[in-house]
This record gives sequence, structure tokens and C-alpha cells, in this order.
Amino acid sequence: MVHEPTRKRILLVRHAQAEHNVASDWEIPDAPLTKVGRRQAGNLHAATRTGLQATAELLVTSPMRRALETTLVGLPNLKERLEAQGKPTIVLDLAQEVGDEPCDVPLHPVEALAASNDGMFQRAGLDFSTLSPDYASKKGIFDPDNTEERARQLRQWLRARPEREIVLVAHGDILRYLVDGYHSSRRWEHCAVLLTTFETNEHDWDARLVEVGPRGIVEPTRRPNHVFWSDIVERIATPTIEAPKILSC
Repeated sequence: MVHEPTRKRILLVRHAQAEHNVASDWEIPDAPLTKVGRRQAGNLHAATRTGLQATAELLVTSPMRRALETTLVGLPNLKERLEAQGKPTIVLDLAQEVGDEPCDVPLHPVEALAASNDGMFQRAGLDFSTLSPDYASKKGIFDPDNTEERARQLRQWLRARPEREIVLVAHGDILRYLVDGYHSSRRWEHCAVLLTTFETNEHDWDARLVEVGPRGIVEPTRRPNHVFWSDIVERIATPTIEAPKILSC
């Protein structure tokens, strides 16, 4: 049976290429995007300009620099449209990456995060008000050992929002927990977009997500499958290393 919440669209976006992805250097503090990553984010903008950027009702991002940059460069039309409606982009601590290496710890305090990258985040008017005081501690709910519970809380947060179409920009590992419920082997390319919805109604405490295929078919996330979002695939040229691959497999 398809219940009411399954009409909700949750679009999950992985950030563009960051410095630690290229150098395999996990000691880079809250690693920013590379030049290639910024091109990938620009391609994401081109691919989604007349799709999700024209229809989504809320934009949410991880508090990590690579996600913030991807959001600003890759989804500027969506950000501007929602701001005109009084909805600033929400920076959500639950969406940060899993690990506790320097590359996966958000800059802190929040004033330093906002002022980083030559102040681009501060000028962008992002909403940092939801960040908890311990958002960069990697303790409590942010401890890597508690990622399954954090992903559950993130799904519950998304489901509780009144918006019917939400875009979340985050990271490979937390997105795997979010969709699959554990640290799966799912590939998630930089700037890839995955369309999901909720499996059942609000009485589902786990708030499980399911993938939506090209014909709107709901597929269980526990089965490996290839998922395309046709609205974007129809608008994007053959992907290159700089182009976002609008798929997950």
C-alpha cells in the first residue's frame, strides 16, 4: 500500500570532488572543493536548472565546506528562489560526514565556518541557526559509532518537514546510511542525485526511504539496483569526469 508520506520527494545529492578525495589525505581540515569539483558543481547547476531547482520546496546542506560549496555553486537558482519565499538554505549538523578524521570534522566554531572560504558562506546568508553547540565534536549523536541512529534522526527530520520536495546535499557515507540503513557498498558519484521517498506512513519509527525509479516505481532500498532520475537524465549530456552522473548504482 502507498501511504501519504510516499508522495514526498527527497532528492539526495553527494558533494562535488574535494581535495581529500584526490590526495587521499584525510588530514586536510574540512576539505574544500577542487577546481574539478567546482566544475562538477557547475555542471550540476546546468543539469538541474529546469528540473529540481524549479520545483523543490526546501534546500538543506551538511555543515561541511565541500557540501556548502556544492550547494552554492550547484544549486544557485533553487537557493535564490526559496530565499525570495523567506526560506533560507538550512545548514543541518545531522547531515555531516561519518568519520572523525580532520577531513570529516566541520570547521568550528560556527563563526569560523561561516567566515571560511573567503567569507562566501557568510555572504550567502545561509541559516546556521540549527547547528548544535557540539556539531563538530564527533561525540554523542555525532560519534561514528552512532551513525545509524543519526541517519534515522535525519530521516525523521526530513519526514517531519511540511515541504513535499526537499533537496539534501551531503556525503557518501552518511547518504549510504540514510538510504540503506548501514555502511553499504553503494557507489555514489560526485554530484550524483538520487530520488527517494518514504516507504510507509508516519507510524514507521525508522522512517525508511525507498528509491524511485525512472517510471516512478518504488523499489526497496535493501535490493541492489540501478536508479535514474529521468527528469535530469533527459537534460544532461553524456557524463565526463567533470559532469555529474545522475545515478547511483
